Amino acid sequence: MCTAVVLCATGLLGATASTAYADDPKDPPAGSGKASNDADAGARHLDDVRKKIDALYRKAEQATDAYNAAKEQVERQQKEIVKLARTIDRTQHDLAALKRQAGALASAQYRGGGLPAEAKLMLNADPEAFLDNATLARKGQLAAKRVISQLSRLQGDLQNYSDAATDRWEQLEANRKKKESARKDIEKKIDAAKELESRLAAKEKARLQKLEDEAAFREQQKWLDSGVLDEISNKASAAGRKAISYATAQLGKDYVWGAEGPDTFDCSGLTLRSWQHAGRTIPRTSQEQWRQLPHVALQDMRPGDLIIYFSDASHVGMYLGDGAIVHAPRPGRQVTITGAGSMPILGVVRPDGDPRHHDADHVRDK
Repeated sequence: MCTAVVLCATGLLGATASTAYADDPKDPPAGSGKASNDADAGARHLDDVRKKIDALYRKAEQATDAYNAAKEQVERQQKEIVKLARTIDRTQHDLAALKRQAGALASAQYRGGGLPAEAKLMLNADPEAFLDNATLARKGQLAAKRVISQLSRLQGDLQNYSDAATDRWEQLEANRKKKESARKDIEKKIDAAKELESRLAAKEKARLQKLEDEAAFREQQKWLDSGVLDEISNKASAAGRKAISYATAQLGKDYVWGAEGPDTFDCSGLTLRSWQHAGRTIPRTSQEQWRQLPHVALQDMRPGDLIIYFSDASHVGMYLGDGAIVHAPRPGRQVTITGAGSMPILGVVRPDGDPRHHDADHVRDK
């Protein structure tokens, strides 16, 4: 109900575009000659600015997600190397202990004076017991040699794995640095975009926001006109309701690159924390969420599912029902509710779904 009220108020449930946005009463009337032409030129300029800013923020989001994914791979590899190092250390301790035991056995034999077996047999009061003991001793020696040999091979294998893991870490770290460099380059362009936006007058900024909203509204209206909501009637799971509760509690908080809360978020940081609140750990980035989480068909979508946007999976929002999502849009904006169809949908993933169902082919909606 709360979602429906918000959507009705913002025109996202299917109001006509003419009533969703009113003209600025201060704008010059149509047909007023030069003033009208100037207004048209100004509108075109603002729309060009909007497109440039949108393109820059999209590139920045792609670069940031790529960097976050690379950083996550490096951290996973570091943990793997630490685990291998601990295993190698345990193996070395076991090997040292066995070698000490073998050394002690050899010393005992040496201290026995090197009597020939026949003499020991003659001196032993129980020849049968002597044979049993001799057999057991020989078996023990062979077993110890085999274990030492196996442990030595295992130690060598582990060292090889460790070397390979270190090489892999170095490759991943080089990739992370490359992605970080790309992200920094993009951030310079973002600074330029912010500078461009900051130079706009207050009225122009308001109109820029209006242009963004109108573009989102048009895309949402097309999505709704397709009849997609007629096929979507599923209810949220218990975990999904918890995730939605957390996500909507963040409304109004600022978008910040790479932020995971609690005070600021980026798009995938918001979905990550929301589902953590629901007791599920999901990948950090929207690309990895798309790659690793179970896919569901659009018509099977339910509240709490994540909608992945753009062909490169660079944006994500959480479906709320009634054709709406909650998401963190971009820098300069806050966590908000908007139309689920306001951006190009790549597909839908379900954090609490069956991991066996992971077919992306039937969920794409270009």
